[in-house]
Amino acid sequence: MSNAIQGSGQDGPVRSRWFRRLAHFGLTGWIGLAVVLFWAVAAIFGPSLLSQTGAADGGEVFAPISAAHWLGTDYLGRDMLARVIEGARYTVGVAFLATALASGSGTLLALLAAATGRWTDSVLSRVLDTLTAIPSKMFALLMVASFGTSVPMLIVMAAIIYTPGSYRIARSLAVNINALDYVTVARTRGEGTAYVMLNEILPNITGPMLADFGLRFVYVVLLLASMSFLGLGIQPPEADWGSLVRENIEALPDAGAAVIAPSIAIASLTIAVNLVIDNLPGRAARERGGR
Repeated sequence: MSNAIQGSGQDGPVRSRWFRRLAHFGLTGWIGLAVVLFWAVAAIFGPSLLSQTGAADGGEVFAPISAAHWLGTDYLGRDMLARVIEGARYTVGVAFLATALASGSGTLLALLAAATGRWTDSVLSRVLDTLTAIPSKMFALLMVASFGTSVPMLIVMAAIIYTPGSYRIARSLAVNINALDYVTVARTRGEGTAYVMLNEILPNITGPMLADFGLRFVYVVLLLASMSFLGLGIQPPEADWGSLVRENIEALPDAGAAVIAPSIAIASLTIAVNLVIDNLPGRAARERGGR
């Protein structure tokens, strides 16, 4: 009974802390969060809820916006609303997995470098700095030319490209945390490297790394969209938003919805993520303190 009472007592402060954090969100933050949640729901549930109009063809090519086709039709007469929602599964899903892999790998390597130091830090930093020196687009083209354009390969490619940046941010934070007194006390009482990494350093860099995760996600979305626009990303009959722009580029002179809709989808997702990042509690508090 006492444990239950204690647990319920701890739930209150946790909930109030989260409410206080959300209360610091401005209007732009809530708008951005709503857009991000919309595309996340579309990516997860959209394809299963839609009819098969996105896969059918035979209708009017590049039809204008109408009651039957809210975003018009594409170059094969397929409904563009269905195509955009189906494309969210690849744009959002692939980008999220690649970003999670890049951010997770970079953070883990940074924790290892900061906690062990010496040659481990030096070797990891030099290897990842070498990857940073290679232009991202050139590295992506080399990966595609060598291993093809499957979805797993695209995820690994984007993760390799953006792991060094995540590592550098996480390492700069972890090195500073590692020099603080409470980390020294943990080492003095005999805690191992894994404990220091996961219990002393990681909780104190989570906030900045979540902000960095959002930025990496935007970078990955734009990279994958550009690769698909060049015909080197998601391959037909599947499509992401970048390949939808490429497929319907003939509608551009007439400002057709078939090419504008996926472009707006890309822009809305990237802008929304940036709005959420700008309204994160820590950043908002720093800006108020600066003013």
